[in-house]
Amino acid sequence: MTQPAPSLSLPAQRARLLATVGLIVGVFLNALESSVVATAMPSVINDLHGQSLYALPFAMYLLTSTVGSPLWGRASDLVGRKRLYLVGAVLFLVGSALCGAAQSMGWLIGARALQGLGAGALLTLSMTIVGELYSLQERSRVQAFISAVWGISGLAGPLLGGWLTETLSWRWTFYVSLPFGLLALFMVSRFLHETGERRAAQLDWAGAALFTLGSGLTIWGLEMKLWSLVGLGVATLVGAVLLELRHPAPLLPMRALRERTPAVAFAGNFLGGAAYFGVIAYLPLYAQGVSGKGATAAGAILTPMLVGWTLTSILSAQLIRFIPLARLSQIGFALLTLMFLALTFTVHSPLWVTSALGFAVGMGMGFSMLSLLLAAQQAASRGELGAVTSGVMFARQMGGALGTALMALLIGSHAIGVGGIELAEGLRRAYFLALGLVAAAFLVSLLCRRCRRRWSRGKEPSAVSDTAAQSVRAEPP
Repeated sequence: MTQPAPSLSLPAQRARLLATVGLIVGVFLNALESSVVATAMPSVINDLHGQSLYALPFAMYLLTSTVGSPLWGRASDLVGRKRLYLVGAVLFLVGSALCGAAQSMGWLIGARALQGLGAGALLTLSMTIVGELYSLQERSRVQAFISAVWGISGLAGPLLGGWLTETLSWRWTFYVSLPFGLLALFMVSRFLHETGERRAAQLDWAGAALFTLGSGLTIWGLEMKLWSLVGLGVATLVGAVLLELRHPAPLLPMRALRERTPAVAFAGNFLGGAAYFGVIAYLPLYAQGVSGKGATAAGAILTPMLVGWTLTSILSAQLIRFIPLARLSQIGFALLTLMFLALTFTVHSPLWVTSALGFAVGMGMGFSMLSLLLAAQQAASRGELGAVTSGVMFARQMGGALGTALMALLIGSHAIGVGGIELAEGLRRAYFLALGLVAAAFLVSLLCRRCRRRWSRGKEPSAVSDTAAQSVRAEPP
């Protein structure tokens, strides 16, 4: 366990600061990767002739990072945060290098899975180590820097990805991670100090394996239109849930999910994540395949969505003092429903129209995701706070992986390959799916009428709520 110290000597303070800078660089690396790579993917599939497998590099990355995150956290209780952070960083860097060197879509998909596994460690263990290195008062300043990292990556990542793709090659969208990763690896290795203390932890290896296998089979089956494989994947996921109900330390907080508020938060994040991450995977394709623009324009179309989520999350952190969490989530899902409805009518419109609607989509995610997570954390006991938080995040990312595969099925590999009107109509079908998902999430959010805010007008949040708010400010868009 990393060593917090209430009064540190100057050398110890300097070492802690440099270790923290290394952790923040790792978070920046994680945040930058998503937006940079999404911009380059249309060029990747053209080069590797992978139109029929477009969704899998996104979905496999989300899948392995999602399932791996809680395992990294629990395993670090056994063998130490620093050691596993360094392992995760190496996995991410090796995966990034392999992605950049990919000569086929199969190679790229496998490398993305490895990269996602490392990414799950970088984010999860960074948040855990920061929580141990700093007191609650000090942590707020560190979290502010982490929030700024996500905002900067939202602004710079898509444009950087487009520029690298047009001026050098799509391969450099993966290679650009290497210097940042090596810097984070060196600084954490050199300056982060741990004690010999360890805590007992149970690892749900069987649950993680079943979730990975079931989700992977489902996603692959949807992508290849192999319905027997989809059925096998769904059956495996059902088996995973049944196993989770009996496991003493399950991957998902099954006991908490029997209560209304955490269950609503879980369902809302799953549905919202499926809609948002599914759509964001195909917007660069729209910019290049329908509007005929280059990779830089494809990156620019993502920026409003990412910035909208980041800015609205900051705004929501203030509004929750005055607006009930349930109402805020309903506002977010209502906005998402209206915007996805509008997108279905604008597939042939100029890019600036889609960008404006995308900014509003990001706003809807900022309102709904933050408020649902806080509501679930407020309903959780202190002993289950971490499990509930990771469970909600698990639902969002898992929804994103499945949503990406479903939208690929609706768009069709032929439309992805030829572009133009066929791609525009395929995107319209994907928007309709997203519309149905967020409309369902809005109906689910209405079940959360009993979610009461603990924060009255003009008062400070409780200790549990404050801890929850700090974790949310570090939440990636």
